[in-house]
Amino acid sequence: MANNLREEIYQLHANVCDGLADPIRILLLYTLSDAPCNVNDLSERVNLPQPTVSRHLKILRERGMVLAKRNGQFIYYQLADRRVIEALDLLRAMMADHLKERAQIASTAETP
Repeated sequence: MANNLREEIYQLHANVCDGLADPIRILLLYTLSDAPCNVNDLSERVNLPQPTVSRHLKILRERGMVLAKRNGQFIYYQLADRRVIEALDLLRAMMADHLKERAQIASTAETP
């Protein structure tokens, strides 16, 4: 594979990871996995100010993780690809396993 293509793939990967690097954006993605929402409804559902939600949606749109579709005077946001939720769920499962291992190590260390 040509170095330029490899670098471009790594950059795209980094952009996706950057999109997932904020807990608010992860919350928005999970919320949008239930159903498309406009920014005001989404703001209410996640209990965050509308400007904050808009700013994070912009980042998710730029990273290709959400799509914006106009319906009348409202813009509705939806997941661009459902697999992002599968990836997040996989990461959560991995972290849960890691925490269980750490808890087992901690409980073993506490017993005399």
